Amino acid sequence: MRHHGDHNSLLAKVDGSPAEVDALIVPTNRTWPYLRSVMELARDLECHLLVLCSGRADTGKTVELAEQHGVDVVAIDVGQVSAGLLPQFRTTQLLAKTRFDRKTDTSFKRNLGLLFATSAGWSRVVFLDDDIKVPDPRDLAKAAGLVGSYAGVGLRIGGYPDNSVVCHAYREVGGFQTTFIGGGALAVGTRSMASFFPDVYNEDWFFLLDDRGLRLTAVTGYAEQKPYDPFANDNRARVEEFGDCLAEGVFALLDDGKSIDAADEAYWKAFLAGREEMITGIIKAAEQSPAGTPLMVSALKAARGRCQTIPPALCVEYLAALRHDRKVWRKFVERHPARNAGSPEKALASLGLTHAARVRQPLPV
Repeated sequence: MRHHGDHNSLLAKVDGSPAEVDALIVPTNRTWPYLRSVMELARDLECHLLVLCSGRADTGKTVELAEQHGVDVVAIDVGQVSAGLLPQFRTTQLLAKTRFDRKTDTSFKRNLGLLFATSAGWSRVVFLDDDIKVPDPRDLAKAAGLVGSYAGVGLRIGGYPDNSVVCHAYREVGGFQTTFIGGGALAVGTRSMASFFPDVYNEDWFFLLDDRGLRLTAVTGYAEQKPYDPFANDNRARVEEFGDCLAEGVFALLDDGKSIDAADEAYWKAFLAGREEMITGIIKAAEQSPAGTPLMVSALKAARGRCQTIPPALCVEYLAALRHDRKVWRKFVERHPARNAGSPEKALASLGLTHAARVRQPLPV
């Protein structure tokens, strides 16, 4: 199967009228200095800021920084949030205790952000990663102005390319590889809060899908990704591989004008064989290219090893579980007792998040 280095033909390219951003939602596990950029954006947009903390992130330091910037913030330590606050997903259970289990909390944070937004009565929110910079805040306002017409509106990501390990290496050895929109800079509206982020790499791509394909999705504005080293740790490649295979396989079908329904076991068998062949080709090119490094080759071999273990039947089963989980999440959100509580304070109380750190600043009425 041919690798699709670009999926951007699936996106509407638009330039909308600005609208008020209700909140920026930032999942973070880094130290507080990484939040300076989003603090400035929240101040300039005069919007709420929801920071979902774990790892080295500190809710107290987050509040101190918000006070310095005059920003209204809710900072939640997700380590103190009961896992039972969100529904159990079949997609998560399917991978649990297998080599494909993803031991990160990114999806949990984003789903918690969706639930909080629904409870607080926010109708236009922007997910931002803490290593994303948005040079012009008006780009976020324009994205927010489009969420009534689109399931998601992503900013075009410049700076350092945000790709998987395999796709990074493919570009480095001369392959054609672009980037796609994602949760690093993504505006969503009320209707999209009935979708969810599965616990798998490329969870933001799956958030934008329905049972047949990509929901109406747009790109506008510009954001910059800070540099990072994709080849520093072999485990990154292993953890990404199942989700990357699944997403690239689905989006290749969509590029070709087909439905997700075409992703049967025979399709996945052919796709995974093509993926393994592609990675082997990148390894050979990396070993012969000045751009190739021992770390790159090692990471690619880790990805290929993981790819070789993916059963085609698991891909079919995962997509079926994804359809099931979308229904579970939609019912969960629509029937939740805290739905439309009406304010951040009421949302915190309704969701039982009494431990959250909070600083209140007057926002325009």
